[in-house]
Amino acid sequence: MRRVVITGIGVLTPLGNNPADFLNGLQKGISGAGPITYFDAEPFKTRFACELKDFNVNDHMDRKEARKQDPFSQYAMIVADQAISDSGIDLEKIDPFMSGVIWGSGIGGLKSLEKEIEDFARGSGTPRYNPFMIPKMISDIAPGHISIKYNFRGINYGTVSACASANHAMSNAFDYIRLGKADIIICGGSEAAITRTGLGGFSSMKALSERNDDPATASRPFDRDRDGFVLGEGAAGFIFEDYEHAKKRGAKIYGEVIGSGMTADAYHITAPHPDGHGAAHVMKTALKEAKINPEEVDYINVHGTSTPLGDVAEIKAIENVFGVNAEGINISSTKSMTGHLLGAAGAVEALACLMAMEHNFVPPTINNFNLDPEINPRLNLTLNEAQERKVNVILSNTFGFGGHNSSLVIKKI
Repeated sequence: MRRVVITGIGVLTPLGNNPADFLNGLQKGISGAGPITYFDAEPFKTRFACELKDFNVNDHMDRKEARKQDPFSQYAMIVADQAISDSGIDLEKIDPFMSGVIWGSGIGGLKSLEKEIEDFARGSGTPRYNPFMIPKMISDIAPGHISIKYNFRGINYGTVSACASANHAMSNAFDYIRLGKADIIICGGSEAAITRTGLGGFSSMKALSERNDDPATASRPFDRDRDGFVLGEGAAGFIFEDYEHAKKRGAKIYGEVIGSGMTADAYHITAPHPDGHGAAHVMKTALKEAKINPEEVDYINVHGTSTPLGDVAEIKAIENVFGVNAEGINISSTKSMTGHLLGAAGAVEALACLMAMEHNFVPPTINNFNLDPEINPRLNLTLNEAQERKVNVILSNTFGFGGHNSSLVIKKI
């Protein structure tokens, strides 16, 4: 099989709207949480989220084109542009039929759907829907827009597996390239679910933190007093490329994807298995495919959402897989800073891993004040401050509602 490398990156997150600002936020342990500004959140139990900062879509794309897209598609287009530019690909010299797009979004165009339904409810009862409503709403439209812009005529589709969506997109891109079905694939994920419907839906499940008096410390993975996740938004995109293809054109290589795992809990629609059985199996599968021994892993970017059940189950799974080696690995949850980007989470966290490898540091798990007594205190959870470390091999986990589990293994090249 062919080798698969990463040659371009792009990102929009609550920590920054480009890779440099995102890196700065990770190194400094900045929280992206604050009061919601997009709508009046006063009636809701949770009134804060991790929104993008200083972002205006018209700084990135034509106003007319932007009106035809939901924010989740806009975010996808922006980070794809960054990744293409960063990669240095000459679009005139690549085979368009060997170039594809696989993109993840767990929810898709929620804001567009919400607006159309609200407009109808306020109207006279005569159905007058925007002709762009359906193409703005459907989750697979983001890879469609990207492929049209860049004339990528190969593999093209969207992955929808809740919070594992972006990891599944990257895993699929990895497989298709190594099987010789593509030379280049733009992959990643985007999400824009900070809407009344998104906030209300997750709040009704008791999934969100209600720490309205102190949003910056609300996302606190592994902390004894955690009370739920913080809703985030944004995107991250990558150029996955055949190694020989990248080498031939002299591309910068951020890392090599060497293994992936995909499993199901087959347990509950929203809760993980309490002993982390599915999570353990997906990590074992990814490591086996990567031909990596547990002691070779330097850093695990965990799903770590700051929910009472999820954090403990994932730690149990890590101890199951890594045994005594678990105490020598840096573990952290970057959701403590970015919030939970849902279907885009895996992409943003994979980028955090690439930056850890390139700059030899581990991003912190911020907001840990009292470690949960159910968690082994000897584990290095990289609490509150970034740590210097030479990072050669990383494992990135994402787990989604429905019991979807995905892990990626990436190494420095």
